[in-house]
Amino acid sequence: MAVALADRLGSALGRLSTNAPSPTRPLALPPPGSGLRPVPGDYGLPFIGHTLDRLTNLLDASRGRYERYGPVEWGGMLGTKIVGVYGPEATEEVVANRDKAFANGGLYEYLIGPFFHRGLLLLDFGEHLHHRRIMAKAFTRPRLAGYLAAMNPRIGRTLDGWRPRPGFRVYDAAKQMTLDIATEVFVGEVPGPEQARIEKAFVDAVQGGQALVRAPVPGGLWARGLRGRRVLEDYFFSRLPARRDGDGDDLFSVLCRAESEDGHRFTDEDIVNHMIFVLMAAHDTSTITLAMMTYYLGRHPEWQDRARGESLALGRDEVGHDDLDRLSTLDLVFKETLRINAPVGALFRQAVKDTDILGYYIPRGTRIAVSTYASHRIAKWWRDPDRFDPGRFAEGRREDQTHKYAWAPFGGGAHKCIGQFFGAMEVKAVMHRMLRRFRWSVPDGYEPPMRYGTGPMPADGLPIDLRPLAG
Repeated sequence: MAVALADRLGSALGRLSTNAPSPTRPLALPPPGSGLRPVPGDYGLPFIGHTLDRLTNLLDASRGRYERYGPVEWGGMLGTKIVGVYGPEATEEVVANRDKAFANGGLYEYLIGPFFHRGLLLLDFGEHLHHRRIMAKAFTRPRLAGYLAAMNPRIGRTLDGWRPRPGFRVYDAAKQMTLDIATEVFVGEVPGPEQARIEKAFVDAVQGGQALVRAPVPGGLWARGLRGRRVLEDYFFSRLPARRDGDGDDLFSVLCRAESEDGHRFTDEDIVNHMIFVLMAAHDTSTITLAMMTYYLGRHPEWQDRARGESLALGRDEVGHDDLDRLSTLDLVFKETLRINAPVGALFRQAVKDTDILGYYIPRGTRIAVSTYASHRIAKWWRDPDRFDPGRFAEGRREDQTHKYAWAPFGGGAHKCIGQFFGAMEVKAVMHRMLRRFRWSVPDGYEPPMRYGTGPMPADGLPIDLRPLAG
């Protein structure tokens, strides 16, 4: 009840900050004679700006800002000024970063740095490239095939424990499943008694970055997040020597042994930092995507039946890496789910020198949020953008090819998600088995209330009517 009241309060205050008559103010005046325009916008409510509306009503809030101000605007968020960027043209200018004007570290460090310090996303330029080249050894095609073989038994065991019933909360169930998969495939341990402690530490670290009070106040989200980070560090450091000396195929072991072409390897600190970050990046995005795919297939039974037909025709529960290409309908549904409900709702950057975006003046130090979630849902770039229509990705239509960055759920440029193929593989492997085992639906007119964490996620656990396929 307390969470529901907080969400309603946040939504109400957020609407006030969005709808209140606030005059347009420039972020900063461009240099005389530059020909650049000032970024329009407004801060919103004192101190909190538009934070509450973005956390509880992100899509409508973001589309409202775009309609009011255009593809580049600024507003108050989490105690700072942030420039919002919308649409493929503006997205490309930021993430392609051809002039090296934008860095990840500044704003990501402000948002999540204390909890995910020196994760790959928080590194920039030469240092980022160096770390990425080593980490890429953990995401080759043979490695992915090995991870899939390792996760298949865990998926089967987890689904064995699901009890079909009305009101089955599939988001909550998917969250536990992806945590279990991460424990086995990433960390290389069978879930056991200590898992609950590590899971709590992980959840606390993720939630720490969402704190409105960004200080270690006892009992607050920020303080719990810092404590969670320390628990995770101790956990990985204690296991690191054995992983370095072993020959395991889990991600933790692979990172301990990975070398770039010129023989460079990660330090112990690097490995711990990357493991904590990868757990967050892989777990949250896969959970959101899997849950929302389930929702859309429950709401659109014709697509569920079509996808199930392909999974049944495959003739086996456990998919191999090469089998995934045969599940073409599942791929269309996966892409459309990422479009409608991008699991990473925004890409954050900070200007390291004076520059511009689409002719709008961006001074050095400006914090930027590229709104992937909203950009995927604006009619200028997508036909009937709120309608679930996987066919828009089929050959002959390919609405995603109107612009290189029209569909950008994995980002782009040097920081394009290194784990995108792992995430797609995991979600499809789970969904394939769900289709072969269950049938499900959602009540007519039901839409899950969405809140914002690492991305837009259902706030009610996403209840579905889950039934055995034979029932």
